Amino acid sequence: MNIGQLATKSGVNAKTIRYYEESGLIPPARRGANGYRMYGERDVQVLTFVRRARNLGFSVEDVGALLALWTDRDRASADVKELARTHIEEVDRRIEEMKSIRNTLADLIEHCHGDNRPDCPVLEALAGESSTDEQ
Repeated sequence: MNIGQLATKSGVNAKTIRYYEESGLIPPARRGANGYRMYGERDVQVLTFVRRARNLGFSVEDVGALLALWTDRDRASADVKELARTHIEEVDRRIEEMKSIRNTLADLIEHCHGDNRPDCPVLEALAGESSTDEQ
């Protein structure tokens, strides 16, 4: 199958497939006599795995480690579990970061009059200015 067909079957667009090949995440495709990339069903499985891992927020580097574990039949499930545990710690950290961002934005919005005046705490905060607006 060609890259367009692989993209359709795996749910990964062709540009991303090329990126994964160039970055070494997946092996380069075989080439036909015409120079076009040629793929098989195993490539669909690999890219589906990669897509699912990426959708769970794993980094490209971690996906590479997961792929290596997936293909290693002598792997220890403890290795997979540790990688996933480390990832969930990162997810928790990002959630806390997003909560902080949300709280900051909510506070700025609360102090914005939202009328025809030009004063805006949101813009002032982005510009690094202290608010001169009467709150």
